[in-house]
Amino acid sequence: MFQLIRLIKRILKLSGTYAGRIKGAFVLSAVKSMMTQMPVFVAYLVLLQFYENKMTTEKCIYTGIAMVGIVAVQALAHLYSDRLQSAAGYMVFAEKRMELGNHLKKLPMGYFTAGNIGKISSVLSTDMIFIEEICMSTIADMMSYIFNAIVMALFLFFIDVRIGIIMLLFTLLTVCIAGKMNHLSMAEGKIRQEQSENLTGAVLSFTEGIGIIKSYNLLGEKSKELSDNFRKSKKTSLQFEKKMTPWQMTLFLVYGIGTAIILGTGVYLQRTGALSLPYLVGLLFFVFNLFEPLKALYSQATRLTVMSSCLDRIEAVFDEKELLDNGKKHIPQENTKEPEVSFSNVTFAYDKADVIKNVSFEMKKNTMTALVGPSGGGKSTLASLLTRFWDVKEGAVKIRGVDVREIPLAELMNHISMVFQRVYLFQDTVYNNISMGKQNATREEVMEAAKKARCYDFIMQLPEGFDTVIGEGGATLSGGEKQRISIARCILKDAPIVILDEATASVDTDNESYIQEAINELVKGKTLLVIAHRLNTIQSAEQILVVADGEIAEQGTHGELMERDGIYQKFVEIRKNSGFTLE
Repeated sequence: MFQLIRLIKRILKLSGTYAGRIKGAFVLSAVKSMMTQMPVFVAYLVLLQFYENKMTTEKCIYTGIAMVGIVAVQALAHLYSDRLQSAAGYMVFAEKRMELGNHLKKLPMGYFTAGNIGKISSVLSTDMIFIEEICMSTIADMMSYIFNAIVMALFLFFIDVRIGIIMLLFTLLTVCIAGKMNHLSMAEGKIRQEQSENLTGAVLSFTEGIGIIKSYNLLGEKSKELSDNFRKSKKTSLQFEKKMTPWQMTLFLVYGIGTAIILGTGVYLQRTGALSLPYLVGLLFFVFNLFEPLKALYSQATRLTVMSSCLDRIEAVFDEKELLDNGKKHIPQENTKEPEVSFSNVTFAYDKADVIKNVSFEMKKNTMTALVGPSGGGKSTLASLLTRFWDVKEGAVKIRGVDVREIPLAELMNHISMVFQRVYLFQDTVYNNISMGKQNATREEVMEAAKKARCYDFIMQLPEGFDTVIGEGGATLSGGEKQRISIARCILKDAPIVILDEATASVDTDNESYIQEAINELVKGKTLLVIAHRLNTIQSAEQILVVADGEIAEQGTHGELMERDGIYQKFVEIRKNSGFTLE
């Protein structure tokens, strides 16, 4: 019961501006609860009138009118209570989904690479829907069960204090047993919801990687992994029910014993003259329903604990720390005294262990800086710190002398363009996918950007040209075509700093020359940070940074580094001899 009250407080807090609707539903549920018991009470009064030979035709008519009124009030209270609480559920979670979307936009990118995609999907597809569709429509009813139990206890005290005390003792016993049951249910419910999250993650992993799974003939292995998750979910649910059933049976036993003792006490008191016959008859009207409110309440224990687990998981996502966006400084238009980009004693950790350790370097305006080194050394992390996908632990990343943390995120993003190997396009027209780079661009500007990115010709061959809707993720285009559209988007954006995770590293030879031409157009007059994969890309770089174990192991031009007997020189020799790219 106390858990329910705490849960209701959490729901009201979650509901925000709609909390008033839910409170209104509670009031109406209380009215409905009273009206549910009123016919029995009226029947008791009628019987009392007959017993005392006071019943008249007029009283019969009034009784009939009263019964009709009670049923009408009960029906109206039920109708509007359901409307208030059910509608409030949909309204609350419509807003919560929008809030979650806005919240996710402000989280560091590390959150999305830490295995949390399944959690987000589970929160949206399972937790919110469970509360919205199932719990919000019944929570006011649960409050009415509590109110009903109180009304029943007061009625028994009215009949006889001794019977009321017995009822109170059995109610307290029920609450104690139910409290332990709910404690177990909370722990088991958390395990069940976590397995639901694991299952969601397994389904997403399987469906997203189905192409690779088929091409490497891993259907058996990956299907087994998915099937194991389905079996584990079934096992978890069955274990939950097995552990809860003995507690439910214990509660039913307490209800039965309590009913029998109260009935026996009433009969004994009547036979000894301590209780009048009308009062015993009144007790008989109610005795078999005395524990029904508690029975109905605690039969929802499973739903309550699952609801609590759902709220925990929803709140956990909302509690994830956002990147602060309270910067007030602006990037100077021109500042010849400061480098275009500078890293000053930068240290960064995804969790506890530092992955970037005291890194410092500068990038001058309109120059190329290349990052090379072993996989996992920290190259992509350095690029992500510049875009503020994460915040540094120590030190500072600056653009023209201004710390990126002091720049509004929108302004920072407008100042940087990014081209990565893995391109994502939205299920929209080609035109809209390109114009994302500059939303107020004219159609002529979009087409000019497409021409510079060497994608205009193949776009015009599509069924609807620039108005052709492409599949989610660009599924209807080849990898090289998607890459050129993404470059067109960056050309249109025309940001002064370009981060390039070399786009030609994983495309076919036919597309490579087109993409290279598109990149040449993109980087004209830009400050370029390249995560290098090919030797011919970085030979002309003004500086090359060899990143290993989160530190800059070597720094210099291609010629300078080749004169040293270091990591870079060994990498180049190995790649030349093997015919591979730099990474």
